[in-house]
Amino acid sequence: MRSVQPMKKALVAAAILVLLTLSLGGTLASKAVDPGATYEQLKLFTEILSIVQNQYVEETNPREVIYGAVRGMLRALDPHSAFLDPEMYREMQVETSGSFGGLGIEITVRDDQLTVVAPIEGTPAHRAGIQPGDKILRIEGLPTKDMSLLDAVKRMRGPKGTKVTISILREGAKEIFDLTLTREIIQVQSVKAQEIEPGFGLIRIRQFQERTGRDLDAALEKFTKNGRIEGLVLDLRNNPGGLLSAAVEAAEKFLGDGKLIVYTEGRVRSQNMRFSAHARHAYLEFPMVVLVNNGSASASEIVAGAIQDWGRGIVLGIPTFGKGSVQTIISLSDGSGLRLTTAKYFTPKGRSIHGKGVTPDIVVEPPKPDEAKPLPPPKDEAEEQKRDLQLQRALDILKASRILERNRPTARAG
Repeated sequence: MRSVQPMKKALVAAAILVLLTLSLGGTLASKAVDPGATYEQLKLFTEILSIVQNQYVEETNPREVIYGAVRGMLRALDPHSAFLDPEMYREMQVETSGSFGGLGIEITVRDDQLTVVAPIEGTPAHRAGIQPGDKILRIEGLPTKDMSLLDAVKRMRGPKGTKVTISILREGAKEIFDLTLTREIIQVQSVKAQEIEPGFGLIRIRQFQERTGRDLDAALEKFTKNGRIEGLVLDLRNNPGGLLSAAVEAAEKFLGDGKLIVYTEGRVRSQNMRFSAHARHAYLEFPMVVLVNNGSASASEIVAGAIQDWGRGIVLGIPTFGKGSVQTIISLSDGSGLRLTTAKYFTPKGRSIHGKGVTPDIVVEPPKPDEAKPLPPPKDEAEEQKRDLQLQRALDILKASRILERNRPTARAG
């Protein structure tokens, strides 16, 4: 009789899973799923769950067993789909608020390895020299193989002042090296703007957040109040993405009203969406160069792709990361959540970003550091900009564009 209660727990848990599957399937599926095939597989799941509940060496918690099964199911789909238990679901809410405790690294899974998309400027990760493409093999000695993205993020975040050690494998490096970083409150300033030369502005968007559109507007208005903009460099390097709505708001500042910015396609009709420019005022009168690199991902690629497709500006740098899938957050009844890949992004001309990225119009590789003769750190921001080969090439292009425009012969009436 001792096995009756665990068996009841197992059947209740399985019933909950069936209800969850049917409710999500009825809401989201675009094609009818064969209920017979699904039922047969659920019978197998119920059978295994019952055996675990009855025969596993220690008594199990039904909720944790079900959570583990759901995590495994989503991990089998792609690196970006994930189950969020109630604690992780609450923590996810801080991702786009602009302030959280951690290291300042945007990560993904590429080729089955935990990979850095980009460090966030001004954070412990950025100061430690972490680079896009670095592989994180261990966190506090724990191997990251088969570790979910959310679990990795959770392990790297923590209270301000605490330390965490990560093991890095860098392309071209001879061996793995460890970095011990001190967590900080990561406060991301989305937009940073300055005039690099008279008439030539530089706007760097570090991450697409709720305030990005307003901050970009303020920066552009400040430039125009100080006089005519001769040219603008929009720097999206090492920008790991963020909110789709913020990317659309940013892109529409530079495109004419009604121009398509991005569209999405998925299996579900509701995931097929089109986002067009509806800005009250667009800045169309000056030339632009958009800087990108392999740390430019997701929302950054949307902005760069739209500007490139419409011929509004020149994209310069190296190919972008190639993260062009849409994740939908679905709330579940017990306070947990589901992050599910439901669609892919396409540029206005129909190019898929996912796995390919945006190829620059002009490829300019950053200089590779000379390990034998490393350069001393720059004295100030002005010196750092002079060393920035991609930025200097962008400035040269803008100046040449203005010279050609001034020297272009004007049409005369016959």
